[in-house]
Amino acid sequence: MSVDRRQFLADTTKLLLLTGAASRAWAFVEQGRPQDAPGYDVHRHWWAMFIDIEKCIGCGLCVDACKVENDVPPEAHYSRTWVERYHVPDRDPLDPLAEPQPRVDSPDGGRHGFPEIYPPGTGGKSFFVPKLCNHCAHSPCVQVCPVGATFESPDGVVLVDKDYCVGCRYCVQACPYGCRYIDPRTQTVDKCTLCYHRITRGLTTACCEVCPTGARQFGDLKNPRDPIHDLLRAHKVQVLKPQMATGSKVYYAGLDAAVR
Repeated sequence: MSVDRRQFLADTTKLLLLTGAASRAWAFVEQGRPQDAPGYDVHRHWWAMFIDIEKCIGCGLCVDACKVENDVPPEAHYSRTWVERYHVPDRDPLDPLAEPQPRVDSPDGGRHGFPEIYPPGTGGKSFFVPKLCNHCAHSPCVQVCPVGATFESPDGVVLVDKDYCVGCRYCVQACPYGCRYIDPRTQTVDKCTLCYHRITRGLTTACCEVCPTGARQFGDLKNPRDPIHDLLRAHKVQVLKPQMATGSKVYYAGLDAAVR
């Protein structure tokens, strides 16, 4: 096979894959509630989320709103988003070189807030970390799915086609962020979709809409006028598990080194 022919086939395959992803993403928009999305162009957006750790108060409203909006099973271990509380104790004066080990809890996924177990004077520091699917640009879950049920849409959202999903759990194991679960009602995988049925109609995500402090901000990286650009410029941001090189699109400001 000549180089030109090989390149032509490679380019054609890439185009077909991209077109297929766009078609499936649009089909996803048209299913059920997302059908009210006239004129949405999957190629004109690249969605992301900004989370300011210092603003999160651990109220759990985001978790509750997500469960209600997306019909997530009520049990704590079924969550599209959840909040973890980290408590980093002070250094041990007898071993000042040892790194303090954080204590992490997330009762009911943080849905109903957190009981006070670290009152003032306890020492150390406590903070809250909202977590969700990171909608990676290089998604491990997409790579391992044997039937193509998990796919990356052209607007940067990682979606699951439940008509194709066989519930094999490969993607659940491959996700480095622990954000996927098997829906007990359908035996198919479920996770955060960035409220795709909302954002394709010009709305924000349910979790961002109810956040009382603005700790979560949703934005379009392809829109130069979107406020998310100002947030990313004004803050030193990080992603979870950067060593995984997944191309995460959930950016954290004020992320402590203790967060894992």
